[in-house]
Amino acid sequence: MSDTYFYQPNLGHGLPHDPFKSIIGPRPIGWISSKDKNGVLNLAPYSFFNAFADTPPVIAFGSAGWKDSVQNIQDTGEFCWNLATRPLAEQMNATCASVAPEVDEFELAGLTPAQSEIISVPYVAETPVAFECKLTQMFQLKTAAGDDMPNWMILGEVVGVHIQKAFLKDGIYQTVAAEPILRAGGPASYFGISSDNEFLMYRQGFERKI
Repeated sequence: MSDTYFYQPNLGHGLPHDPFKSIIGPRPIGWISSKDKNGVLNLAPYSFFNAFADTPPVIAFGSAGWKDSVQNIQDTGEFCWNLATRPLAEQMNATCASVAPEVDEFELAGLTPAQSEIISVPYVAETPVAFECKLTQMFQLKTAAGDDMPNWMILGEVVGVHIQKAFLKDGIYQTVAAEPILRAGGPASYFGISSDNEFLMYRQGFERKI
């Protein structure tokens, strides 16, 4: 008998909970602010999010379904990413609510929209870090068979970075001090990070460049 559990996703996993999101995790959260053509603000978290380039910096998030954020970004070409942290966890969770497009999630969650420097979309004033982004690509995902999926990928170039000075020590950003929260599998699982979990491992030949 094999000691490996195997399943084909298209046939079902056969487990109490789909393990995919637990395996690809924990994941940083795409807490995305946008606004529609009429200026109504939107703020929503996306668990499929990450960075994909650094020169210039490019981030991306995936949306399951054509949601308000996707429509807004298509219409305006702009969005902000806001760092979700432990002190802001409840507010971030409040922005998960399924509400009408005309509802301002900043107001719903008791958060303050701060004016961006380059784009017109505001960021969350309370967050330690925010990125101002301009849309570079948006496309619908496809299956291996070439069929359209009800999922969209949105990529944006980071054109402005806001960091609260309290999280810079000798010019170095303090990741742990910002208390980022990370999404994991399960219906309600999140993780934090601590200095106890840090270890150093330089890439061959890169020790002097870091």
